[in-house]
Amino acid sequence: MRNIVTSAAFAAGLMATAGNPAFAATELTMYYPIAVGGPLTNVIDGMIDGFEAENPDVKVNAIYAGNYDDTRLRAVSAIKSGDPAQLSVMFSIDVYDLIEQDLIVPFDDVVETAEDKEWLKGFYPALMANGDVDGKTWGIPFQRSTIVMYYNKDMFREAGLDPEMPPQTWEELVSTGKALSKDGKWGLMVPSTGYPYWMFQCFAIQNGKELMSGDGTETYFDDPAVVEALEFWRGLATEEKIMPEGTIEWGTLRQAFVQGQTAMMWHSTGNLSAVKREAKFDFGVAMLPKHKQPGSPTGGGNFYLFKDSTDEQKEASLALIKYMTAPERAAEWSIATGYVGVTPDAYETDALKSYVADFPPALVARDQLEVSVAEFSTYDTARVREGLNNAIQAALTGEKTPKEALGDAQAEANRLLRAFH
Repeated sequence: MRNIVTSAAFAAGLMATAGNPAFAATELTMYYPIAVGGPLTNVIDGMIDGFEAENPDVKVNAIYAGNYDDTRLRAVSAIKSGDPAQLSVMFSIDVYDLIEQDLIVPFDDVVETAEDKEWLKGFYPALMANGDVDGKTWGIPFQRSTIVMYYNKDMFREAGLDPEMPPQTWEELVSTGKALSKDGKWGLMVPSTGYPYWMFQCFAIQNGKELMSGDGTETYFDDPAVVEALEFWRGLATEEKIMPEGTIEWGTLRQAFVQGQTAMMWHSTGNLSAVKREAKFDFGVAMLPKHKQPGSPTGGGNFYLFKDSTDEQKEASLALIKYMTAPERAAEWSIATGYVGVTPDAYETDALKSYVADFPPALVARDQLEVSVAEFSTYDTARVREGLNNAIQAALTGEKTPKEALGDAQAEANRLLRAFH
């Protein structure tokens, strides 16, 4: 937990509330996750300090809670134990479950002014897709991403490949990967632990098929195009021999890339700044290769407002969220992490303009938003997602064929989602 403001400072803040009575004596608890590398809690703490300096009548307890799943569990447990948070950054894909449990309120019920309503319209549409349900906005983008391809330009040169021409199609991915797979090093690694459903969504989208319906009530795991996508992923290891067989760890893949164990990797743009710090070689970043079409799911976390809070706390929470997603802070967060600046205005700040001028790879994830879709999310999403994750890993390890694994996952999803049709 970050340091809480001193009682003296808080008391001084209370005396300053005459001009802003709506925030008088307001205390907020906020949980947040970090799923990529770097000392990012310091960045969050700095934002909270800045907000408290501008709003001395609001006290914020910002609690780092681990990864996305840990954060959801801690926030929901706090609510049920009678010591609730007022807001949290959680998975953008948690939205259906949070609505089903009646834990959150839509931002439409909290924003009142014309300025606030315009603020709601200021985010990239692709990043808003997961938070928009039944015509209301339930989540506000904060630490958001797309999946990008990192590649080692030095290894490209050594293999006689053009370092400015990363593969743009599945066919080029295979041929490039074969040229790079030598001397005990792999051409490509795609992580299959942590968030295997997310990586698989890339292959499925690129093969022309989304994994779920827009209303979160149906999945299409056993569609022939989806099965073909998983067959291709497995075949990169078993047939094309450009990737290790079995599963590849999400948490250690960045280290494998910066240590030169693989020439290309697919990973979150949220790791971009860490790769930039750690890589001792010339590297590039590219959009994912296409097949029938280009594409990536968005990813990452949204801000949510919890229902069990006072009107004053909701108003203060909204002020905090507006502060943390303002162009200057969105630019700061993007530079510190590699996550997408969540609004076009972030890219108009002097800080981000200067940064991307010196480091153009920082624009790749943003540009990919043009062909990005909502991250996989359904009702009962944790159990549906677990079934898909298990299917992917069973196929990649050879325990089942892709068709068998996805057929089993679809049958389980049908059972779980029947009540929501």
